[in-house]
Amino acid sequence: MVKMDWGMKNRLSKIISPKTGKTVMLAVDHGYFQGPTTGLRAPKESLAPLLPYADSLFVTRGILRNCIDANANIPIFLRVSGGPSILGELSNEDITTSMKEALRLNAVGVGMSIFVGAKNEDRTISNLGRLVNEAEEYGIPVLAITAVGKEMERDARYLGLACRIAAEMGAHMVKTYYCKEDFKKVVEGCPVPVVIAGGKKIPERDALQMARNAIDEGAAGVDMGRNIFQSDNPVGMIKAVRSVVHENKPVDEAFEIYSSSKS
Repeated sequence: MVKMDWGMKNRLSKIISPKTGKTVMLAVDHGYFQGPTTGLRAPKESLAPLLPYADSLFVTRGILRNCIDANANIPIFLRVSGGPSILGELSNEDITTSMKEALRLNAVGVGMSIFVGAKNEDRTISNLGRLVNEAEEYGIPVLAITAVGKEMERDARYLGLACRIAAEMGAHMVKTYYCKEDFKKVVEGCPVPVVIAGGKKIPERDALQMARNAIDEGAAGVDMGRNIFQSDNPVGMIKAVRSVVHENKPVDEAFEIYSSSKS
């Protein structure tokens, strides 16, 4: 068994709470391929009220430098892959940000996408391996985001495949989609912590139910974006998500937290 370095363990403890074993990551990296995303057209103003309630922020270096207060006490998970926009082939990604840059920006971790079942599957998976090699030298955790090919359904079979491949390549955490059937098998087949993506905006109660189900089936938390910053009450929503993930609240109680804090 490989002994994890102190630096790696310390950085992971800033992301995944040692008290609960769970995490609420706030994903705000959408602009790297979508441009000015609804809810993030003015990132500085949108994100400032949410930062106190997130365990970490998943963000690109451009938004970090220009829109996040350097005095903010928020661990940064840095997206380091990119290339294509929504107008092109999304799987045509490469590593775009160096490890030295991540260290300069005081990131606690780095993350990139792999596109299993897509045109450039092999290159994105190889890129993940190379990123892990470099990150390990500095004790930096790597989050692999599993982007499943367009032709593949987001079911347990394919999500399980993608998550296991990411872990086999050395990722320290994996982000994937939730599936209603057999999500527990996806988690069981992945030997590193799994967090779920929020995906497209859905009604708040549905998003909270998805988080509740994922936690109950073994997820280590969420890396949620649009279902928080596109909510009509973003602060109330992230508080509600936290109550599910860290306090094990049922959906009804969490939804009440969201509803009661509307102004």
